[in-house]
Amino acid sequence: MFIGFVSDERYVALPEVSITFEGPSGSVAAHSQADGSIHAALMPGPYVVTLAAPGFGSKRVRLTFPNTRPHHFRLLSDRLLGYAWPKWVRSGEESEFRVHSPELYRLDLYRYGRAVEHIRNLGWHDEHGPRATAQISPDGDYTRTGVAWNREGYASPVHRQYATAPDRSGLYYFHARTNSGQHFAFPWVVAPAKPSAPIAFLAATMTWNAYNAFGGRSNYISPDRLPLRPTVNARQELRRYTDPNHVTYDADSYAPLSFDRPELVNDIDLDERPEDPIQGRASCHLAPSEWRILSWLEREGFPHDVYADNQLHDGTLDLDAYRVLVLAPHPEYWTKAMYDRVKDWVDHRGGRVVYLGGNGVNCEVTLPDPDTMIVHNGRESQVYPCGLDSRFHLTTGVSEATLLGVAFTYSGAMTAAPFRATDADHWAFAGTNLSNGDRFGFRSLHMRCDGGASGHETDKVTPHSPPGVRAIARGENVDEGGAHLSLYATPSGGAVFAAASITYPACLLVDDAISTITSNVFRRFLDEGPVTP
Repeated sequence: MFIGFVSDERYVALPEVSITFEGPSGSVAAHSQADGSIHAALMPGPYVVTLAAPGFGSKRVRLTFPNTRPHHFRLLSDRLLGYAWPKWVRSGEESEFRVHSPELYRLDLYRYGRAVEHIRNLGWHDEHGPRATAQISPDGDYTRTGVAWNREGYASPVHRQYATAPDRSGLYYFHARTNSGQHFAFPWVVAPAKPSAPIAFLAATMTWNAYNAFGGRSNYISPDRLPLRPTVNARQELRRYTDPNHVTYDADSYAPLSFDRPELVNDIDLDERPEDPIQGRASCHLAPSEWRILSWLEREGFPHDVYADNQLHDGTLDLDAYRVLVLAPHPEYWTKAMYDRVKDWVDHRGGRVVYLGGNGVNCEVTLPDPDTMIVHNGRESQVYPCGLDSRFHLTTGVSEATLLGVAFTYSGAMTAAPFRATDADHWAFAGTNLSNGDRFGFRSLHMRCDGGASGHETDKVTPHSPPGVRAIARGENVDEGGAHLSLYATPSGGAVFAAASITYPACLLVDDAISTITSNVFRRFLDEGPVTP
């Protein structure tokens, strides 16, 4: 009898898993095959299924056979992982730290601002019992439903461990480490109990989740659903590698993505400092890159509060309490409610946005509940032939360029280059000594696309941009793919500055011209007077 499959947290098939079925058939032993499939001769009825494999946590599952569909067993590898839940809070609120560790571990809390500041030691944890700090992986597709760590085996409230958010708003990291040398870090966004600064910085938590493939799916790996069988060899099975005509977004609907999962994409080494080059594929555009903006804001003396995307969506972030909203290096995924709130604030109430990134507000998400988001990619082929700027434009009917002044295009993608000044008499260039035609933005910490402040993914002025948008510099990327450094103003006194490039924030701490231009923008935007684009 075919029972089902067994796989790990990456949805990779696990062979040679030792399995025992205890039930009407007595005790029946089996082993998973090379493709993770499980076969056993079982009589109908309820069973306790025990699974064990070297390097993975063992567990028991209660099932009744025959089942209507193959059961998908999941095992969790012996590695250090964790996340805070909720992942974003306000000062004084609590989050539970949910750590998976096969051994004793120590946990510390740090604040990531101008420097890495140790806040407090949260103790050593071993839970007394053997491997009691190891979490139990749910079966099935938990990219949809979440891992819900600490749910099993934490029957008593005293088993659960919480941290109270510090008084100071900011981007925080929990760092876990073991005596054997394992280390894992996970972010925590702490918003203020009440607004305390003129600037609000928005961490792109929805983009973090879109790129999070823990469990085997993200918005880039099997975005519509998990494959029916676990992966044996990705290059031979996943369509992104086997289909020469493959496009990432070619479905009418996409399965939910839960926020309730660890984020390997945001891990950061404890020894990393803000001026260090940003290593790795994901770090260059997610939380570790956002930290570089926060470090620069503190260095330049611009007080700010920090919020999560989700806190803009749910109304925790009161835009009217702030003069300036700062968007992160890659705020790609937004709800329509977020767009509407910021657009109304800029157009009608004098709000000012400093968009320090690229490929922003490119795709709509909805939140069926606070723990889950659904990405509305549509079909990629429906966007550009129709003259639409993005997936967001496709599903909402409005282009992000109407808010940001610019929109992403594929030209120049995955390249990096300096900018060339095209309007050097503009006030944003004050103190740079740049003239028209001069190049700037050479130095960068962005190691995925090293080469300059215009890069990785870049935005340009489009026919849907607001009237009067002014590009003051352009990136020199190939195929006319350079970012349009641009501004526009609204009759209400609102204004938007767009760096239009994901690599731009990685230059703030190390490139004098980029730092000076950005400082000029902040000072002008914080001023009560009108902004001249």
